[in-house]
Amino acid sequence: MVAEQRLDIPRHYLRHPPYMYIARTTAAITSCLTLGGLTWYVAVNMTSPGNLTAIYNCSTFFAYAFSVPLLKEKLRLDKSLAVLVAIIGVLVVAYGDSRDPGHASDAGTRLLGNLIIGVGSVLYGLYEVLYKRYACPPDGADAARGVIFANTFGSCIGLFTLLVLWIPLPILHILGWEIFELPSAHTAVYLWISVIMNAVFAGSFLVLISLTSPVLSSVAALLTIFIVAVADWLITGEALSFATLAGGAMIVVAFLVLSWSTWREMTEVESEDKTAYIEAPVDWDSDEDDASH
Repeated sequence: MVAEQRLDIPRHYLRHPPYMYIARTTAAITSCLTLGGLTWYVAVNMTSPGNLTAIYNCSTFFAYAFSVPLLKEKLRLDKSLAVLVAIIGVLVVAYGDSRDPGHASDAGTRLLGNLIIGVGSVLYGLYEVLYKRYACPPDGADAARGVIFANTFGSCIGLFTLLVLWIPLPILHILGWEIFELPSAHTAVYLWISVIMNAVFAGSFLVLISLTSPVLSSVAALLTIFIVAVADWLITGEALSFATLAGGAMIVVAFLVLSWSTWREMTEVESEDKTAYIEAPVDWDSDEDDASH
């Protein structure tokens, strides 16, 4: 059902065990997710938290771009305009303060960090669409089944990370490119908190993509931009700049428009599916497909 993206599967498809498909899909999607996540950790010390969050959340727009060829999603004028407004908002947040006093000396480092996290944004958008296309039940499946499968696939991602993705760590340590050591007790507490929060986010995010769409799920993450900026202000005492406020406002407006457009599109698709179901022949079933084979 997941591989074919169909609710009604001919019986001869059920003869093939799903283990190899799950293994291949998990490896590809987890690798894309991991590479995208690594860019965040590389760029985190090269640019500001607000810029980091804003550019990384551009994965929303890349998710929309990849959804067109992979998920056959239609291009819509309202979505495209909202994407344009959000991109402008991201540029305002990312580069609006580059000429402010105190920032001129590290503008080059910030630019490099923004480029690195931009690559991660593309990979993360691709990860969302690949997950929706190859690891989610098709539209119309029972919601409980979607939730269970999302958590199952999330466990597969964790298992692949545990069994495979640790291999580069000792190699990097031996070569001296990245020295690994046990964290202090203080650092370990924050790492544990981060792990718990990320597990809750990742599980909820996979469920949301499974039940809705990558675009709707991804635009919800744009709301973290203001939250991170406010948290940075509360912790460091650095006041929010005009560029952060203006760009953030544009991103929030784009989020609202994208959310409304996505909801309207889902309503239209649901209405079309109901009409097609009513008009479908009453004697159609998967056994007829078996007979034809």
